[in-house]
Amino acid sequence: MFPFLGSILALLSQVLCKTSTSRCVTSNPPSFKHKYYYPGDLIIAAVTSQLYMASSHITFRRHPSEELFDEIINFVAKWTSLASMELLSTHDRFVPNYKCDDQNNVVSVIVGPNSHIFNFVATTLHFYKIPLLTYGSAPAGTTNSQFYFYHQMFPDEYHQNAGILQLLLNFKWTWVGVIFLGDERGEMFVQHVVPLFSQRGICYDFIQELPRASFFTQIDEMVTMWVERYKYIAQSTATVVIIHGENQVMIFLRIFLKVLEFEDVQMKTKGKVYIMMAQIEFTTLPLLKDWDIEIMHGVISFAVSSKEILGFQHFLQTRNPTSEKEENLIRIFWEQVFQCSFTNAISNENTEKICTGEEKLDTLPGSVFEMNMTGQSYSVYNAVYVVAHALQTMHLSKSKRTPVAYSRMLVNQQLWQLHHYLRSVSFNNSAGEKVSFDKNGKIEAGFDIINWIRCSNNSFIRVKVGNLDSKTSSNKLLRISVDDITWPSIFNQTPPLSLCNENCHPGYNKIKLEGKPFCCYDCVACPEGKISNQEDMDDCIQCQEDQYPNNAHNVCVPKYISFLSYQEPLGITLATSAVSFSLITVLVLGIFIKYWDTPVVRANNQNLTVTLLLVLLLSFLCTLLFIGQPRKLTCFLRHTAFAVIFSMALSCILAKTVVVILAFLATIPGSKMRKWVGKRLSSFIVSSCSVIQAMICIVWLATSPPFPDVDMHSMIEGIVLECNEGSAIMLYCVLGFMGLLAIISFTMAFLARKLPSSFNEAKFITFSMLVFCCVWLSFVPTYLSTKGKYTVAVEVFSILASSGGLLGCIFFPKCFIILVRPELNKHGQLIIKDKKRVI
Repeated sequence: MFPFLGSILALLSQVLCKTSTSRCVTSNPPSFKHKYYYPGDLIIAAVTSQLYMASSHITFRRHPSEELFDEIINFVAKWTSLASMELLSTHDRFVPNYKCDDQNNVVSVIVGPNSHIFNFVATTLHFYKIPLLTYGSAPAGTTNSQFYFYHQMFPDEYHQNAGILQLLLNFKWTWVGVIFLGDERGEMFVQHVVPLFSQRGICYDFIQELPRASFFTQIDEMVTMWVERYKYIAQSTATVVIIHGENQVMIFLRIFLKVLEFEDVQMKTKGKVYIMMAQIEFTTLPLLKDWDIEIMHGVISFAVSSKEILGFQHFLQTRNPTSEKEENLIRIFWEQVFQCSFTNAISNENTEKICTGEEKLDTLPGSVFEMNMTGQSYSVYNAVYVVAHALQTMHLSKSKRTPVAYSRMLVNQQLWQLHHYLRSVSFNNSAGEKVSFDKNGKIEAGFDIINWIRCSNNSFIRVKVGNLDSKTSSNKLLRISVDDITWPSIFNQTPPLSLCNENCHPGYNKIKLEGKPFCCYDCVACPEGKISNQEDMDDCIQCQEDQYPNNAHNVCVPKYISFLSYQEPLGITLATSAVSFSLITVLVLGIFIKYWDTPVVRANNQNLTVTLLLVLLLSFLCTLLFIGQPRKLTCFLRHTAFAVIFSMALSCILAKTVVVILAFLATIPGSKMRKWVGKRLSSFIVSSCSVIQAMICIVWLATSPPFPDVDMHSMIEGIVLECNEGSAIMLYCVLGFMGLLAIISFTMAFLARKLPSSFNEAKFITFSMLVFCCVWLSFVPTYLSTKGKYTVAVEVFSILASSGGLLGCIFFPKCFIILVRPELNKHGQLIIKDKKRVI
């Protein structure tokens, strides 16, 4: 131990045990060889500060209507100011600013537990530059002149607010209620902290102010306000309620239910999880001793980090008020908690029991007295040693003096010199924890997270379930063990939800509801092509081009490759049909070659007939270019080969029609059309039309040829491998030219359909062109309404159907005559038949 530290503590025991609302008369301090002892009666002031805040030597006569409010009245400012003035007066002689003795000198004052008390004390004491150590939260509205003279044993509240936010986010509690005490600190919390929570996604169902302590003449009004507040809480859909305030809030909460009983208010309410600030310690009154504390079960509170002091409980167990030399705080406290009175005390008409002094504090339930050290008690304990170490350091920095000389120095020395040493103090307390202040005069400490559990005997225990490490970043500030938390009974040990509405499940996204907070929303399914793979997503995510959403719209699935292949039934069917039509065409060509010199074959130009059959054979075979995975060569040939081949087929039909018409006109006497009848005209028509189409295709291939491409968008579930036409204009030119040939051929065949049949194919050509046009007219809407490989299948089917129509309508009747009615395939029969038609 430092030299003279025992003398310093002896002096402190007489002056430091004074709080803002109480004055304790001290006895001789215990031997300092037990370093875990508190000096004098300070231990009682510390451990009872959160239990019986208004214990005082001042006795009030209670009015009957004050029964629930006698505790609150002790917070009136005049009693705090009176206690402050008494510190500056001669002991037991209240003469403000007059002190005739130098044995009881105020070196420092420990103020608490409520922050607003500080201002009343500081108003008086800061003129004397007396150091103030507050073990409550930072006082609001402290002036700069006052700031220098106080030191806060309560950690920085920024970390506590950040911890509450992390707690809400950790459990995804975004819909909460707020109750705050209507003082400056409560208003600052609502104005500055609540909006910061909103920026992180927290919404508020209600923000309600608790009525401040008032005189008994306003009790009816306060009861009415309490009932209204309770209705807000009970009717709220928020499961989590943040309670901001200080010790007296605990009394309000316990009185809530009792007031409802008096007022006969029946209201069903869902379970609530209350989150309390570290400034709120469990506080009770003798009147509340037997009241139910079910409301405390499952509460989560913050507390100043503390450690158990060795010998602390033993010291409490050995306390005996009968050994004290005078009636002081412990005797008053003893009477209150044990509901008795000492024989030499003023008789209380409500007290039937006489205090023996042998009662044991450890027999009291936890709802009346806690044997374990709380955060506020630990702060008071550290505050005493802070002053002691500061005085010791200041003494060593001056000169060596005897204890007596040093005591006189404290009387005469100006106290403002002590502040420098208080700010720079740093030591390890008896629990091994470092005690020091930051640059703002606040203790460097963290917070514990406490879970309150109600026991069967109407007592409770506090279980530490986590902590806040103020030295880490705000995102890692909170450490909590969810499995160790005991929730209110209604939740069956399941972490509760506190949301404005149910979560939007994966596959849905949120949409804002007009007139509601941003935490209240509706859920809509993701549109096509998008997913949401988490709950409560603001917007759905677009899948990558090679992926598509599953049916639940919560996962992107890889797309399959799609093209008309030879391995699938559709491709096999079309390929088989193409080959079958090709074989039929070859068969027809073989029949015509075998019966080359017959009248049916020779009619209407044999060469055109063979050319048409060959072109139809190529048209059937060219459909095989459309089946299979698109390659550069197949895309290059696919549309150009189809265009040239079909143009040749249409030009052959046109030539046949022209030949029929010219042949009929040439039979008329005196006709000049004979010179046009012959092979040269038909060859010219076929070659010229084919060359024109070929030239268009050459320009197409030279400027913007077709190429293999990938279509990611036409099909949701597949990637289509296709041939890109390159130039849509050239494709339309090719198709337009074929359409022109088809229209001309159909028109001329239609006009020549009634010519004599022995020279006439126009009737069959008309039917074939009618089929051809119907196929391609139906092709357009069908092609536009299909996607992927089915568009290619429509093209192949249209080519096969139109080519098959030409083959069947033109060549089937001739093959029927050749094979089935050979007697009609004679020159004489044709002449006789023609004569009959002419007659």
